[in-house]
Amino acid sequence: MFRFPQEKLKSILETQKLVTAEQFAGALSDATRMNQSVGDVLISKGYITEDYLYNVVASHLGVERANLNVRGIDRNVLNMVDEKFCREKGIIPFAQDADRTVNVAMEDPSDLPTIEFLEHKLNTRVRPFLASPRDMAKGFSMFGSELTEDFKKIIDQNVRTSLEKKINLTNDEEAAAQLPVVDIVNSLLAYGASLNASDIHIEELEDVVMVRFRIDGILYEIIRMPKEIQSAIVARIKLLGALKIDEHQRPQDGRFRFNAVPTIIDVRVSILPTLYGEKIVMRLLPASQRPLSLAEVGMLEDTAKLVEDNIKKTYGMILVTGPTGSGKTTTLYAVLNLLNQPQVNIVTIEDPIEYNIKYINQIQINPVAGITFAAGLRSILRQDPNIIMVGEIRDEETGEIAVNAALTGHLLLSSLHTNDAPTAIPRLMDMKIQPFLIAAVLNLVMAQRLVRKICIDCIESYPISPELEKDLREQLKLIGVDAQSMPHTLYRGKGCKACNNTGYRGRMGIFEALEVSENVRKIIISGKFSLDEIVKTARQNGMVTMFEDGLRKAALGMTTIEEVLRVIRE
Repeated sequence: MFRFPQEKLKSILETQKLVTAEQFAGALSDATRMNQSVGDVLISKGYITEDYLYNVVASHLGVERANLNVRGIDRNVLNMVDEKFCREKGIIPFAQDADRTVNVAMEDPSDLPTIEFLEHKLNTRVRPFLASPRDMAKGFSMFGSELTEDFKKIIDQNVRTSLEKKINLTNDEEAAAQLPVVDIVNSLLAYGASLNASDIHIEELEDVVMVRFRIDGILYEIIRMPKEIQSAIVARIKLLGALKIDEHQRPQDGRFRFNAVPTIIDVRVSILPTLYGEKIVMRLLPASQRPLSLAEVGMLEDTAKLVEDNIKKTYGMILVTGPTGSGKTTTLYAVLNLLNQPQVNIVTIEDPIEYNIKYINQIQINPVAGITFAAGLRSILRQDPNIIMVGEIRDEETGEIAVNAALTGHLLLSSLHTNDAPTAIPRLMDMKIQPFLIAAVLNLVMAQRLVRKICIDCIESYPISPELEKDLREQLKLIGVDAQSMPHTLYRGKGCKACNNTGYRGRMGIFEALEVSENVRKIIISGKFSLDEIVKTARQNGMVTMFEDGLRKAALGMTTIEEVLRVIRE
């Protein structure tokens, strides 16, 4: 949470003409209502980016930004101050200069009483730096445990203990409660959280157990463990997820909450029987993560304006399409965050609920209790909603109810599995939805993929090579775009400590937004429906394809052209 005196922040932003007094007052009202900091609300509303906000504040206060991912943290300096005090005051001591001055990352560098207290306690001068949430997360992850540094050592030691002491690994229930097995699972979760992994894969192969983490969309092998330990690990995770320990032949899904310093994470568990045993995939979701703004998910100004214009409509349907794991739900939450106002009733039905948003009524799918997308949507319509979000339109029944809801005065948001935006229209037709209904309710369709962002700490430019230029020209020719729009200078990350030498840090979306204009509606309801004709008309109306959007972001230094080509071709 952005911790900074509100009046000071207001003065800085108004002086810099980043927000108006009315915009700040509105953000302050929303922050109070949703129990968030006003800085976080300003960021989520897209008035300002997180980096720019912190740069402005740091400049105004006359301090440097901490940027601990690059500077690093000296554990000896960190341990000079009690962890509890650091959490209470929002500080991270991270280095000491030759003259014994202690450098401290602070959420509020203008907190003079805390600085004076530290100088008295440490008996030396304190130099404050402005800390971002990333800085605080890195600092707190190092408190109290050597886990992130000695992960493999801890795992090896606990595996060895389990095997040497001949712990009963044949009895699943007993094995799940043994301390070494508990420590192994806790270590996997904590280490995954510290690396910002989105998923942990535990796979039983023919002769070994392999653990892989998905970081920024890419799977990395982390460690291999003896096959003998797998059944105990599976049993422990089943126990945490409230699953049946003695069931080995059927897929199971569960969830639990895990305290990974400095954050609490919600863990979604999927267990699937395979040839050599049960495979586990755990999705890690920060429990307190705020919804992102449209800019933060990766939308450029023209795409964001298109979305903002369409969500002002009081009825109709907005769809987000793409394969599993392409960020559709995150985009829908970003839209919901813009719509979350006191004067509207927003109800969602999701599977699962990934972010908990204040003042939005969120319903979790539960087929055992009879809560499916279709049944839940029927019930929602009796709750006097203004805006409805359906996590996914999967079948004819859900599609029919969703279309009727959008037709009768509700703004309906949902996701659909298609490769691009125009294909959403024939997909709805496949669900037996009449073309005239689709034309009447569909306002906007967005398709998206996720690309890795270039690490801002090691970014460099380079001229385009002849081979890559040829590849790009062929790709542009396929979508009918003039090759003159191709950039001549591109960007990449050299690799540094902040990005673990990958050149990338974080992910964002590339988008394709199809606004359903009158010309597109005529094509949908005509007896000679043609997908090619819809694409042609949409392009004439200014639709930017995902590849073009990716190309723009590569030219701006936001991602690499190799990333764009990778996800488009997948």
